Amino acid sequence: MIQKQEPLDLTIIGAGMIVHDLILPAAYQLQRMGCVSSITICDMRVKSLQSLLEDKELNEAFPGQKFTPYPALADGDSSDPALYKKVLEKKKPHQAVIIALPDQLHYRVVCDALDYNQHILCVKPLVLKYDQSIEIEKKAYERGCFIGIEYHKRFDRRALLARKHYQQGDLGEFIMGEAKMIEPYYYRHSNFQNWFTCENTDPFVYVGCHYVDLTCFITGLKPVEVTVSGVKGKFPNGKEGFLWSNGRVRFENGALLSVTDGLGYPDDAGGSNDQCLNMYFEGDNQGGVLAHDDQYRGVEYSFVKNAPKKFQYVNPDFYRLVPWEGDGLKPVGYGFDSIAATIATASRVEGEVASNPDKAVEIRRRYIDEANEKGLIATPKNSAVNELVQEAARLSILSGGDIALIEYKPEPRVRLKNK
Repeated sequence: MIQKQEPLDLTIIGAGMIVHDLILPAAYQLQRMGCVSSITICDMRVKSLQSLLEDKELNEAFPGQKFTPYPALADGDSSDPALYKKVLEKKKPHQAVIIALPDQLHYRVVCDALDYNQHILCVKPLVLKYDQSIEIEKKAYERGCFIGIEYHKRFDRRALLARKHYQQGDLGEFIMGEAKMIEPYYYRHSNFQNWFTCENTDPFVYVGCHYVDLTCFITGLKPVEVTVSGVKGKFPNGKEGFLWSNGRVRFENGALLSVTDGLGYPDDAGGSNDQCLNMYFEGDNQGGVLAHDDQYRGVEYSFVKNAPKKFQYVNPDFYRLVPWEGDGLKPVGYGFDSIAATIATASRVEGEVASNPDKAVEIRRRYIDEANEKGLIATPKNSAVNELVQEAARLSILSGGDIALIEYKPEPRVRLKNK
């Protein structure tokens, strides 16, 4: 059955790399699809807003489509960290907000967006504390606000296939695994150097969370123990951060997942990063295996022009702009699918509410309940275990790699094993 959509005003808070590389193209395509009406992007740095507006690739891919920058370019940079509130206070309730900010800023901005009764998509991780995720979950449900967290690997077809096979028992029981995500070296020269510091985050929390979430998504197992060690280094501006990390997660059945992360994949190397997941399983007197080499995807190009490096492993599955039956180009891949899932759901929610305004609260909560249960879109409720893992990881890495335990009874909490 085709459900009615209600075009939503979309506010994007943040104008950094992920907005250029994924979020804005997705927003433009959702605008074409009728899920989104106007688009506003808010950032304290006018240069970042101007760069998005003038981007040649985006303008060619989405001819005639623009967003409203806030502040206006002529107004110059803002020194107000709560600038986004001035945008939200002008929006009608139950529109859409995408939060694309550094990890440590999510909690405050998510809570503020909920105060304005907005549906939300937040880049991962949602927050860094379990109690904060529970607070957000309850507040959103009370107000009928749909929240999705951008764990896009859940929408990778190979992950969906793995989840199906694991739930059917085809692979056996997960017992040992290793994951890796090494992001490019040039991240060190980006705005990362201003916020990716030791007291705020680390590679395990920032990108390792993808593979921890994916392992939980595939298996349904709960993590019970986390240990993370980090290697510190200096950014070009002199600030110190954990540039490399190695973590180990133990699950409730005794299984172990090793996770290696960093900001150091060579800029001249063939891939855009280095990432993989290998899982081993125990069956009936036999073993099972799952191996995902996520950086290759089986496509190799050697370019003669219009490319930052000649030889590349091209990943067509996460995000690419490709020809389509309309004007310009369209985004495809599980990165787009993940963003579209949350924003399109919010659009359908409000479409149904528009037809049945007397049942608005009931309708909005039904959609939240359904998403929580299905577990495809990461929500504060079905992915709260990630906050426990991130909280444990931060506790561990800041204590030099000590083991942090995750306990679920009588109430979920995190503590160092030997303290």
